[in-house]
Amino acid sequence: MPEGDSVFLTAKRLRKALAGKILDRSDFRVPKYATLDLRGQEVESVGTYGKHLFVRTPSVSIHSHLKMEGEWRVYQPGQRWTKPGFAARLVLANTDAEAVGFSLGLVEVLRLEDEHTAVEHLGPDLLGPNWDAAEAVRRLLERPDRPIGLALLDQRNLAGIGNIYRSEICYLRRVNPAMSVEAIEDLPGLVDEAHRVLVKAAHEPPWRHLAYGRQHRPCKRCGTNLVVHLLGDDEPTRAERGIYFCPRCQPPVD
Repeated sequence: MPEGDSVFLTAKRLRKALAGKILDRSDFRVPKYATLDLRGQEVESVGTYGKHLFVRTPSVSIHSHLKMEGEWRVYQPGQRWTKPGFAARLVLANTDAEAVGFSLGLVEVLRLEDEHTAVEHLGPDLLGPNWDAAEAVRRLLERPDRPIGLALLDQRNLAGIGNIYRSEICYLRRVNPAMSVEAIEDLPGLVDEAHRVLVKAAHEPPWRHLAYGRQHRPCKRCGTNLVVHLLGDDEPTRAERGIYFCPRCQPPVD
């Protein structure tokens, strides 16, 4: 699933293609919005909150979430799409560019004044202008016995981290992902690390993985082979997912 930095960079591409320009075509391939026509409206802004993306006109906010397989691509008018047309769920076009959302996990159109309803359940946005580290720490501590590797994935605590960066953050802080939130000696330091990592990944791509995807390869600190373990949750909607770490630098919980 794309993470906060990927969505942030996607918004940057869409902003360049759409912002400040008049739509001459909108094609919602979602039954609920199939008849919606935004031709003639100007795209005023493109923004993100965590993994959520918003394209705003004077009247509506087009909210999309990539989920597991979604992707936005930008083409020149008339250019052949590089993905199958049946996968397109939304097309927004002007005289200079055609933005196509393929396999989007979510597409909805909100009134501008209702946009907040899409994200008000989320924790602070790691890449947002109003990032609030203290609030993120407070939310994490609401479930002190939860493994940090799971707590970091919960967008209700802080928005933008996925499977890749939870591995990277725990590795950088030498924290075993199975350690409980309350057992972490410097939780504010870990939250600050999360912010630093996501900002760097978003503004200085690409991020070179230190732990994620490097099982059986040597740790860059001590040379011990990294491992990947499944870390499950007690919430039925969440499946076990592999998290990567160094068994020596990130010792197991006693």
